[in-house]
Order: sequence, then structure tokens, then C-alpha cells
Amino acid sequence: MAVIPRPASTVVLMNDLSQVYMTKRPTTMKFFGGYCVFPGGAVDKTDYEIDSHYIKYGNHDETFHPAYYVAAARELFEEVGILLVSTGDGALTNIESDKVNKYRRLLLNREMSFLNMLEQEGFQLQLENLTYFGHLVTPEVNPIRFDTRFFLTQLPTGQFPNPDSNEIDEAFWFSPEEAICAHQNGDISLAPPTILALKTIMNFNKGGPLMMPDLETAKKWLIENKN
Repeated sequence: MAVIPRPASTVVLMNDLSQVYMTKRPTTMKFFGGYCVFPGGAVDKTDYEIDSHYIKYGNHDETFHPAYYVAAARELFEEVGILLVSTGDGALTNIESDKVNKYRRLLLNREMSFLNMLEQEGFQLQLENLTYFGHLVTPEVNPIRFDTRFFLTQLPTGQFPNPDSNEIDEAFWFSPEEAICAHQNGDISLAPPTILALKTIMNFNKGGPLMMPDLETAKKWLIENKN
């Protein structure tokens, strides 16, 4: 019997140079240990605790639960310290580094929910700051499966990634082309979903749509980048 896939979110962080932020997972991890990935993880039950006072829907995809957006923002903050929140005027805002460290620790220890943090600080999560661009489900033959939504977001002005050393061995800024080339040269390992995300962004940067391809195009892309 196939394992039921867990809902999950992956978020691609991009800077002004169109580089994407990638993290290398420790080799001890069961799922893609040693691979370079984007920040992300499973949707937590607390991510479903939507409060319209602290979470603004704006222009978002309504075909799936907004908890996927919340999970993307939470995982980005937990793993690399980037916070996608705003004050009442809708502009992204920053907080002091000591608060960042405190809240990340509380969230990682599951002593606080992301919504609790928004409430305490009077922040709002604007879902439109996360652009949805794809959906993948791990094949049934895999013992660990995820039902993953992919998002793209811009690095907020004045913020800089600070990876969590417990979950991340190394971190890099790559252009999508550099990441694909490093994988083909054997310098880094990329999983098929990561390659698809990178190829989608490469295509978008050349004027194409920001949406993962259909099945046949995806197979072609993976064959092109198979070592």
C-alpha cells in the first residue's frame, strides 16, 4: 500500500541578481541527505490556524489551502532567518537580530506557532509575497512521500540569510544555470524536483511562464540533466 504523502511547501528565495539560495542537507538526513535543496518542509497543523487579521490573502492561488503559504513563510524563517512580514501599510519590515534568534528557536522547538509570533509583534503575512509556481507529489513507490507546493519570493531589503546549522551543512547563492552546471559536473547533488524548479525559473527569466511544465516537458528536462 502506498504511503499517503504529507502536505509540504518549498520556497525559492531569489536576490536582485536573479540568483537563488540553496542549502545542502546533512548527509545523515534520511530524505535527500547530502543534496542541495531549497528551504521548505511539511505543513504543520498550526499552519492551518488562519486569522485574517494577521494573514492577508491578497492575490493568491485559491485552488489549495492557504496553510501551504504559511508553511512556506514559516520554513523560510526557521531554516534561513528570512521573515516575510509587513506592518499595516503592507511594506515588508525587519526585526532585530535578537528577536529573530529568539523566535526561530521557539518555532523550531514547537514552543510557539508562526501565527502566535505574528500576533505578538502585530505583523501581517501577505500571501502575495509568495508566488506559487508548481505542484509535485512524490511517486507512490517511495517510502517517504510529500505533496509539495512550490513558491518563489524575493529577498527582502535589509535581510540576509542565516542558515540553521542543525538542518543545513552549507548554503550558496547560485544562478539557476550555475546550479544545473554544478550538478552536471558532480560538484553538487540535485533531486529531480529541484532540477524542475530551477529549469522553470530559468525559463521564466527568459520570458517564459512561471509555472512548472507539463509531464512530457518535465521528463525531457530531467533527461537533459541526468548524469
